[in-house]
Amino acid sequence: MTEIPAGDARERLAAVRTEVAKAVVGQDAAVSGLLVALLCGGHVLMEGVPGVAKTLLVRTLAGALSVDTRRVQFTPDLMPGDITGSMVIDSKQGELSFREGPIFTNLLLADEINRTPPKTQSALLEAMEEGQVSVDGVSRPLPRPFLVAATQNPVEYEGTYPLPEAQLDRFLLKVVLPIPEREAEMEILRRHAAGFDPRDVAGAGVTAVAGAADIEAGRAAVAEVQVSPEVAGYIVDIARATRESPSLSLGVSPRGATALLRSARAWAWLTGRDFVTPDDVKSLAHATLVHRLGLRPEAELEGVDVAQVLASALGSVPVPR
Repeated sequence: MTEIPAGDARERLAAVRTEVAKAVVGQDAAVSGLLVALLCGGHVLMEGVPGVAKTLLVRTLAGALSVDTRRVQFTPDLMPGDITGSMVIDSKQGELSFREGPIFTNLLLADEINRTPPKTQSALLEAMEEGQVSVDGVSRPLPRPFLVAATQNPVEYEGTYPLPEAQLDRFLLKVVLPIPEREAEMEILRRHAAGFDPRDVAGAGVTAVAGAADIEAGRAAVAEVQVSPEVAGYIVDIARATRESPSLSLGVSPRGATALLRSARAWAWLTGRDFVTPDDVKSLAHATLVHRLGLRPEAELEGVDVAQVLASALGSVPVPR
């Protein structure tokens, strides 16, 4: 395979934004988060009310990247084998053979992941952490790149199962998709009035401008992005500030600190630099850390918001010059 220059890979991945914008309006932060996760080998938890284009965003991203994608609708009766695959009897051979589940893809859309019980949610843990699944004692590698984009609805709690801390910690980023601004919503309506069909991404003119090789080249380049001792210390101090907050029962773990380092490096590379700045860290801190924090019950009763606590922790840490 011909090695792709890092600069070419960056240009192609930057062009993905333009392609996604042909079908999705007003969700630039979510697109950035998904690209950062792909470059880090991480996963994304997307939160938003129904109708803000969570599913459309993932389908469009897959079309712009020329990678395989599958969607799993998580329901209360979904079993782990429905995701990972299972051993079935081959009627011709009369032997057991492995039938791959939908997780054997590049981009897995786990729709409404909090509607399935923890047993099935945990089926993703090994895949997300190690890029493989184990069925019947045999480990089977997943395709590369591999990204789980899970969605959850923040306003419906009946019949849902909150993600356990161990599962949340496996997501590199949590991206909130907001209701678009008025002008963006007007653009959505103009497109629909002109015949846009959200089920037909190709019909919107979305074409593949990057592929798996570009992502792999980007990952190699991100690994070379420099992090000064001052910036590394800044990340550690942010993590420690959350652990010392009186409003939190659970602060950022060392895994969370390393996740912030990884995402900041990817963001620095995407923006054209080979070194991380404190601004890169601040830009990614909320999306990387907020879902890793746990409020104390008394703080929750007082109406304290975990995002406010994180902002306060960030404000308390001196920014290196």
